[in-house]
Amino acid sequence: MSHSTLSRRQMLARLALIGAVPLALILLFLWAGGWLSPQRLSADKLIGALEQSGGKHPGFRRNHAKGVCVVGTFTSSGDASVISRAALFAPGVTTPVTGRFAIAGGNPQAPDYAVPVRSMALQFQLADGEQWRTGMNAIPFFPVATAQGFYDQQVASRPDPSTGKPDPARIKALIQHHPEIAPFMSWAKHYVPSSSWGSDRFNSLNAFFFVDKADTRHLVRWSMVPQMPRQPITGAQKTDKQFLQEDLQQRLARAPLKWDLIITVASAGDPQDDASRAWPVDRKTINAGTLTVDRAVPQLPGACNDINYDPLILPDGIAASDDPLLNARSAAYAKSYNLRTREQSEPSGHSL
Repeated sequence: MSHSTLSRRQMLARLALIGAVPLALILLFLWAGGWLSPQRLSADKLIGALEQSGGKHPGFRRNHAKGVCVVGTFTSSGDASVISRAALFAPGVTTPVTGRFAIAGGNPQAPDYAVPVRSMALQFQLADGEQWRTGMNAIPFFPVATAQGFYDQQVASRPDPSTGKPDPARIKALIQHHPEIAPFMSWAKHYVPSSSWGSDRFNSLNAFFFVDKADTRHLVRWSMVPQMPRQPITGAQKTDKQFLQEDLQQRLARAPLKWDLIITVASAGDPQDDASRAWPVDRKTINAGTLTVDRAVPQLPGACNDINYDPLILPDGIAASDDPLLNARSAAYAKSYNLRTREQSEPSGHSL
C-alpha cells in the first residue's frame, strides 16, 4: 500500500469521525427531548403534565409560578470547609446571593393560603466566577422517589371536572404504584403552614456530595433553618391572597431576615438516590454559615426572573449524587426556562 493511499484513508477516517460528533449531539438532543423514544418520560412530558395541572400561563415558570425575588448575602462560618473545598465555605467569606421565594404550582394567581408547599431558590455568586444554585422546599421529604412517580402524581391529582376533586380511584392506584408516597400524604394531611416565608425551614431533599481538599466525598443534604420563631398561619391570612409577599415586605422594612445553612452528613446506609426517605434525626450536622436576606422585589424586573435555578449548577467542592430526580429537575427547569423567556420576549409576554 502506497503512502499516498494510506494518507487518503487516514484523512477520510478523520473526516468521518468529525462528522460523527455533530450527529451524536443531534441524536442526544432528540433522545433528551423524547423524540426517539415516545414512551420515555421526557422533560416535554413533565412540563405538559405541570401545564395540565396548573394551566398554561405564558411568561411564567411551569411550577412555582408565583413568587418574589430577594437579594442578600451568605457569610461562611468556616465549619463546612472541613468537608467541602467550595470557596464560599472558607472561613469568613461573604458571598452575594440572588434568591426567590415561591409557592408550588403553575398558577401565578393562586392565593397564598391555598398552597401549603413553599420554596426557596438561591444562586450564590462565588468570587472566582463559579455559581452554586439550589432549589429547596419547606417539606421534610419529597413525595416520590422518581420522575415517573412525580409525573404520575401530577396526573392522579388532577381534579375531576364533575367533582372538582381528584378521583379517589386514581389516588388509590397512585399509592399502589408508588407506595413511598404514603408518608408524604400523611404528613400533608396534618401539616399546618406557617405565617411567613421568614419562619419556614427549607430543605434540599435531594442528596449531594461535598468534596474536600483530599478529594474525599461526603454524602450530605442541607437545610436553611430560620432564625425567626415559627408561628402558624392566622385566620386573617387564610383569606389574604397575597399575605406571604405582604408579610415579607413588612418584615424586611424593619430588619433583614436570616437563616442558618445546616449541613446534614449521612451515615453508612443512608440513601443517596431516594429523596422520599428522610435520614434519621441523629445524623451529624454542621452550621455552614448565615444567609441574610436584605430586600425583596417583584419578580419582574427582579434579578431572579432570568435565573434558572438548576440544581446541577454546582461549584468545585459540591457534586451531584445518583438521585434520579436531579437530572429530571435539571431537564424540566431548562425546558421551562426556554419556554418562559421566549414568551416574555414576545409583545404579550409578562411575569409576576
